[in-house]
Amino acid sequence: MNARLPVTDASAALAAFAATLSFEDIPEPVVRRAEDLLVDWFGSALAGKAGKPVRAIVDFAQATGRADGPCEVLVTRGRTSPMMAALANGAASHFAEQDDVHNGAVFHPATVVFPAALAAAQSVGASGREFLAAAVAGYEVGIRVGEFLGRSHYKVFHTTGTAGTVAAAAAAARVLRLAPDVTLHAFGSAGTQAAGLWEFLRDGADSKQLHAGGAAASGLMAAWLARGGLTGALHILEGAQGMGAGMSSDADPTRLTDRLGSRWATAETSFKWHASCRHTHPAADALLAAMRTNGLEVGQIASVVAHVHQGALDVLGPVTSPTTVHQSKFSMGTVLAIVARFGHAGLEAFDREFLAPQTVAFRDRVRMQLDPEVDAAYPGRWIGKVTVTTTDGRTLHGRVDEPKGDPGNTLTRTEIEHKAMTLAAYGGAASEHDARAAIGRLWQIEDTPRVGALLPAA
Repeated sequence: MNARLPVTDASAALAAFAATLSFEDIPEPVVRRAEDLLVDWFGSALAGKAGKPVRAIVDFAQATGRADGPCEVLVTRGRTSPMMAALANGAASHFAEQDDVHNGAVFHPATVVFPAALAAAQSVGASGREFLAAAVAGYEVGIRVGEFLGRSHYKVFHTTGTAGTVAAAAAAARVLRLAPDVTLHAFGSAGTQAAGLWEFLRDGADSKQLHAGGAAASGLMAAWLARGGLTGALHILEGAQGMGAGMSSDADPTRLTDRLGSRWATAETSFKWHASCRHTHPAADALLAAMRTNGLEVGQIASVVAHVHQGALDVLGPVTSPTTVHQSKFSMGTVLAIVARFGHAGLEAFDREFLAPQTVAFRDRVRMQLDPEVDAAYPGRWIGKVTVTTTDGRTLHGRVDEPKGDPGNTLTRTEIEHKAMTLAAYGGAASEHDARAAIGRLWQIEDTPRVGALLPAA
């Protein structure tokens, strides 16, 4: 798509940053945010036990991996090999649609970074500090790769599957303490495996969980193979036939090394409050704001226009009549219907109500419209704007500049822990006691001398 990218040393610089990042280099607020993101991810991983695609992927992982392996499959408490654990935990943590997102990269870092880092850490007995440093390395690399690939990439490719493969490689390479030149080879092998296409949404297919699990597993494999001497392309990101050239028409290599070591993109990552595609959240929060401000009840709403950026139209537009729960989370009309009816688009509301007559009737009165202000701000800012027409003929407006969960409107640790416990209960993968004990240990993971199992064996 873009064959004229200048060949730079950006891939090498990014690999060197990931390989040499020490725990002491990371500012304390960024470490604390990494802990927040870890607890948030843990809840999402446990929630995945409820998912049909997760069951299929976990069954495959446990059938083909070592039953006595060193790594944990969270939803079953079983053991397996590092690659299969990364695959299973990555898929599980992307099912509930509540894993984190970086706005500018349009990328879900946790679902690829933590599974790869955890599997690598459990396999070599890394410390909690090494694990956290690896996770931050993965976030910093993956976010910059997502930003580098640009808006044109996201129109066709699911960035979590593409940039996520390199992010997972960075995290695993850092746990394995690979040298910068070896980490660069890991990037090369990761980038050549990077994949993930949005076409699955048109059919309500299960591929999204495979994107995340596959990225985590492929990135881990790339790092492991590099440690064993396998070489990879040295300019896999910005080379003439690299990811930018093949997957983007607006790739910008300067984004790859943007303020490395001073701008901490990890801290820019947003939490997901609603259990739906992040592109629906700005409009959902704007609708809630309009309802609160004007004292509206759901029965008073005749129609809603969601004013959106082009990325929302690209991803959500194909989903007009969702037939599965997961597909409904990519339907703007369904999400706004559930928000208007219940005040929050939560997991159980989707399960019970996504095809309820009241939901479908409201869904069919929602439309999306490209908004120049919203589109110009995207992806750096995800502004929410809605126009509501009431049954008595009024035209009302709602707006949010930072949806709940964004860095400027973030979740407290109490909210993060409550969310994680709710997700754990939904999936049924852990008792309240086991989940709370694991979360308590995750808050203190910095002091863990050796990362082991997060949950007791089944």
